[in-house]
Amino acid sequence: MKEVKVFARAGQGAITTVSILGEALFREGKYAYAFPHFGAARMGAPMNAFLRFDSRPVRLRSQVNSPDYIIVVDPTLLESERCFLNVKSGGIAIVAIRDEKKLSSPKGISVFTLPAEKIAMEIIGHPFSNTVLLGAFSKATKELKLDSIFKAVEERFIGKPEIAKKNIEAVKRGYEEVKLA
Repeated sequence: MKEVKVFARAGQGAITTVSILGEALFREGKYAYAFPHFGAARMGAPMNAFLRFDSRPVRLRSQVNSPDYIIVVDPTLLESERCFLNVKSGGIAIVAIRDEKKLSSPKGISVFTLPAEKIAMEIIGHPFSNTVLLGAFSKATKELKLDSIFKAVEERFIGKPEIAKKNIEAVKRGYEEVKLA
C-alpha cells in the first residue's frame, strides 16, 4: 500500500487534490481511499489531506503518519508543519515553490519542485495549484498516467467544460515543468 499526505491551508484545494488523484488511480484499477484532516475549520488554517492506494481494497482508516509521497501546496508550511518528518526512506516530495530558492533535500527523500501557483495563475486565472501539482505527481512518482488524471479532472468538472479544459492544461504544465530540486 502507498500513502500520500498533502500539506496545505484550508481553501487551497487539498481535498480536491486527493479526490481527483484517488479517482485517477481508481481508473487504473487501483483501490483508493481519500480523506481530510483539519483542526480549526477556518480559511487559511493549516490542514492535511490523505490518500491511500493499493491493488487490494484499502481498509485502514487512520491518518497517514509515514507517507511514501507528500505534496506541499503551500511552501510556507515546510518548516512550521515539519513536512519532511516521517516521510519513508525513498519517498518523494512534490513542493510548490514561489521563488527559485534552492530547497535542501532531506536524506533519503527525492524533492521535486515547480512554481505551481504561478502556473495556475497563468492558465486558470486563480492561485489554485492543485491540478498543476497532480501533473507533477504523475511525472515524479510514475504511479499513474496523465490520461487517467485528465479523465478524473473532466469528471470532477462535469458540466463545466471550460474549467475542465483549463485544469487539464494545468496538469500538463505541472508534468512538463516539475524538476528534481
